[in-house]
Amino acid sequence: MFKRPLTLTRHLGSPRPQSHSPGASSWRTTRLIFDAMAMSTHSSPPRPPYSHFAHQHEARRRLHATRNRNLLMYSTAAIVLGVGVTYAAVPLYRMFCAATGFAGTPAVMSTSSGRFDPSRLVPVEGVRRIRVHFNADRSETLPWNFFPQQRYVDVLPGESSLAFYKAKNESKKDVIGIATYNVTPDRVAPYFSKVECFCFEEQKLLASEEVDMPLLFFLDKDMLDDPSCRNIDDIVLSYTFFRARRNARGHLEPDASDDVVQKSLGFDSYEHAPRVEVRG
Repeated sequence: MFKRPLTLTRHLGSPRPQSHSPGASSWRTTRLIFDAMAMSTHSSPPRPPYSHFAHQHEARRRLHATRNRNLLMYSTAAIVLGVGVTYAAVPLYRMFCAATGFAGTPAVMSTSSGRFDPSRLVPVEGVRRIRVHFNADRSETLPWNFFPQQRYVDVLPGESSLAFYKAKNESKKDVIGIATYNVTPDRVAPYFSKVECFCFEEQKLLASEEVDMPLLFFLDKDMLDDPSCRNIDDIVLSYTFFRARRNARGHLEPDASDDVVQKSLGFDSYEHAPRVEVRG
């Protein structure tokens, strides 16, 4: 029987015999290391879990909520401050005029003022007396009879003086009035200090009621050191009564046009800004 001789060649496609040499094993290990490094270099970083994004969204939401709350608080405070300043404008303006004697407004002194110290309320001797005249006016819409009970008084600087006005309601209804005042010449107004008066306060008279309205005042002795007041011999104190009405803010004010009120205050020679109508 014929036998096929053994051959040393192997068929194509047959597996390569495994090599157990040390060099082949080292080469394979090095190749695996390089492949692992390449995969780690080109692979994308792991994505954070969903809870991380939710935490960031919640943090941004809280930040915006805090900013909106602070903005609302600041806006509300600004609005409240603006409304408060608007309501206080008239009283503050009157306080300014009373404290400085601006435009013929007599200064109204308080017990905390240094000019009202008892040591200063001492008549200055050796100087001429100054005659203070009293004038009274009223609006045509006010059914009152209003007049001073004395035409004038002569006072020394530093001397306190008491005068009286009289008002009578001639109507059959209760009427509320409010008075304005000014001093001429206006340069003496800062030294004309009123301790007690009835100005800028509501005066309610019942039907046919008659009342006395006291006025306590003095001339500050500092006027003797003012060169513009050295030649003043006569001073006129004028009061004007108006029927009172309530404005849009609920404050009492004279029921008359602005021109008439400004003139009664001695401001008719000053230019004023247009008045803004406040609607309730």
